[in-house]
Amino acid sequence: MQDQPKEVLRPTDEEAIRLAKTLLHEARYGALATLDPQSGAPVATRVALATDIDGCPLILVSALSAHTGGLVGDPRCSLLVGEPGKGDPLAHPRMSIACRATKLERGTPEQARAERRYLNRQPKAKLYVGFADFSFFRLEPQSASLNGGFGKAYALTAQNLVIASPANEALAASEQSAITHMNSDHREAIAIYARAFAKALDGDWIMTGLDAEGIDVVCGEASRRIFFAEPLQSPSEMRAALVRMASEGRQILQQPAAADG
Repeated sequence: MQDQPKEVLRPTDEEAIRLAKTLLHEARYGALATLDPQSGAPVATRVALATDIDGCPLILVSALSAHTGGLVGDPRCSLLVGEPGKGDPLAHPRMSIACRATKLERGTPEQARAERRYLNRQPKAKLYVGFADFSFFRLEPQSASLNGGFGKAYALTAQNLVIASPANEALAASEQSAITHMNSDHREAIAIYARAFAKALDGDWIMTGLDAEGIDVVCGEASRRIFFAEPLQSPSEMRAALVRMASEGRQILQQPAAADG
């Protein structure tokens, strides 16, 4: 009797989905692969990233870039996220996402939202975001391959990555005022979120994004994704969720000191 082939992929569970979303939301840059419109050959380039309110990747690219022509000619593309750390670079989590690109036309609500969220994440882009030859593209995931480390391979669907919440539009409308308020008046709470829930070092953390499933925070070049205990169903739940997280975070951070005493 022949041996059965070993199953390479693991079942896609909640832990894998959370890792995939973490990689996507924490990525400040990624490798974008497109098809050259002249030769049809694959072309890979590095792009700066942000995410839309539903988690779809956003890029801002110049019409002079080779990958822009590729996206216009054929919207199929692939995005690789996940940075190597210390030691073997192949031992660190990464994810390749098959996407379809949609160009966002200037003056539309979708483009305005993408620009706002992108600049929160990539503030240096303010220098050129208004140039006529620059455009935003939304990369809509179709499927993904997640490598969580040695022996941890998963196949993901678009539904595993996209935040399909009925509260998306309402949250997008109130998101910026909440981010501005938190960054202006509650930086201590943001640092608590980062340290308690993302195991980050203390620092001047600021909030760059808020959606139905969590928040995105950065400190210098470091970025972290922090999930709510339960997804928000409406903007009215936002304040209570943030206050509760701050309280729980303080308790978490006090536990080692209490144990030592």
